[in-house]
Amino acid sequence: MPVIGFPNPVNETSARVVAGGVVTMSAATIALDRPWILVPLTYGFAARVLTGPKLSPLGQFATRVVTPKLDIEHRFVPGPPKRLAQGIGLAFSATALLLYYGFGRKKAAYGVLGALMTAASLECFFGFCVACRLFPYLMKTGLVSEETCRECADLWSKTPADQPPAASDITDGEAAA
Repeated sequence: MPVIGFPNPVNETSARVVAGGVVTMSAATIALDRPWILVPLTYGFAARVLTGPKLSPLGQFATRVVTPKLDIEHRFVPGPPKRLAQGIGLAFSATALLLYYGFGRKKAAYGVLGALMTAASLECFFGFCVACRLFPYLMKTGLVSEETCRECADLWSKTPADQPPAASDITDGEAAA
């Protein structure tokens, strides 16, 4: 299995656990005034954009430790919108890192981090992925090609029966966040 690449489909449960980790790290950075946490936070997003959970400690924890212990029905969703979400998280966390360490702008950095924490909270607590909701619109405008994810073009009008395959149809490597 190659290291570079993002899983498709993605286990929604694992994605929400990862989002919870992002909320925790972001809140700790701001509440405890520990900007060094921006470094592993940004690394984690970069690792997940490039490899899914393979090189992300938080991704590994979510997919190998937490998700298997949850006695719930797991839902699988298309990977490309979740990869976009990780990319947006990378942009926000890297911006906060640069603002803090590059320009000494603590309030601005924490403001950007607060926006990231809000989006991650929506995913973690309510299952609402902002990037996933934007994805079909990006396809309609041509910013994302339809070949990227054919099932995403009409993602939000699908019924549960039209959702991606069940957990029993997916290998461990594919069922990652």
